[in-house]
Amino acid sequence: MGSNQSQTAGANSRGRLATFILSDHRYVLLATSAVAALGAMLSSSPRPAMSFMANAYMVEVVMYYILIAWLVLSAVALVFKLAKWRTYADESLFTKPAVARLLRYVSYVVWLIVAVLVVDRIGMGLASAWAVASTATSMPETTLERMLYVLYKGRGTFYEGFKTTVLLAVFGTSIAFFLALLLVFLRIQVVDRSDNDFVRFLKVVGSGFAKVYSTVVRGTPMMVQAMIIFFGVFGLFKMTNLTTTQINGIWSTFAAGLVTITLNSTAYMMEVLRGGIESVDMGQAEAARSLGLSQWQAMRKVVFPQGVKFAIPGLSNELIINIKDSSVLSVIGTFDLMFATTTVGGTYYRQFDAALITSIIYLCLTMLASWLLNRLARRLEVAAVKVGGTSDQPINVEEK
Repeated sequence: MGSNQSQTAGANSRGRLATFILSDHRYVLLATSAVAALGAMLSSSPRPAMSFMANAYMVEVVMYYILIAWLVLSAVALVFKLAKWRTYADESLFTKPAVARLLRYVSYVVWLIVAVLVVDRIGMGLASAWAVASTATSMPETTLERMLYVLYKGRGTFYEGFKTTVLLAVFGTSIAFFLALLLVFLRIQVVDRSDNDFVRFLKVVGSGFAKVYSTVVRGTPMMVQAMIIFFGVFGLFKMTNLTTTQINGIWSTFAAGLVTITLNSTAYMMEVLRGGIESVDMGQAEAARSLGLSQWQAMRKVVFPQGVKFAIPGLSNELIINIKDSSVLSVIGTFDLMFATTTVGGTYYRQFDAALITSIIYLCLTMLASWLLNRLARRLEVAAVKVGGTSDQPINVEEK
């Protein structure tokens, strides 16, 4: 009996090993083939001026044919797989342990070759284009050199717009978080039996105000909100004896943009916080009340801390959204990254090149913010789930 079990266990182990080897070699062939194709394309492209492979022609020829040989080998494996679909694991030479190990070692060589080509063609290509763009006295001809020329000449303008965009997103989101805490407290208020008439009235009014605020702000575009806030407050100042110059000194486009982002984010963050709070087991609040805590104490000491933790992924997303959506503030003259793009593009008559530069800057900003916020979520042991919506229905947020 024991011998049969040992034989069965051995057969299962060999089967798992064969399955692993089969899937592993497929992964090596497939992934490395894509990389080898990229390397072959780079090797066939023109060398940049600063290429360190320019004096190593024969070395690059050998590298190129190694990449081509890998692509041919992968194609042979694919054809054999299609021809021997059911018996591939038993008949294919590529599934043999020794061959699979050799393929893995060769794949390392392929990846190394492609890495060298990426540095030579892309890295040194960027360096060569930057050298031309930073010393050119007129607009270069190639697209990359034109983009770098526009970036170099308009670097001061781009920097001011970049700085304004970051300040608006960071401070607007931070202020909105504290306002959202206040509004979500009003939003979730329910009348308690022990409340007197005045407290009942305040709870009903506060909850109603939070609902109306959320509906109105989330139901209108931020561009329209920015125009209403900026020109509306400007009109109120015009009713005084202040001149236009004095009003601009008090109510600047930056201040209007910051207020717009803050008020807009407050509505969305309030709903995200409400979803996080409602995901907390209501039994904990009831247990806190049974211990003698008031409704406010139970919310502040038991429910709120857990709800905020659950809502962190959704709150973090607001920062990324604000980085991108701040671009609409250029409609009121806020000197953000989008306004800088329009300015530089108009100065050099290269709107397309300026827009490409700005899109890369926005992409880098959002990727950096996502990376930092994901690290924060992992540190707090919170699942990175999607949170948000435009309805008044509860938003379920669950911790991993």
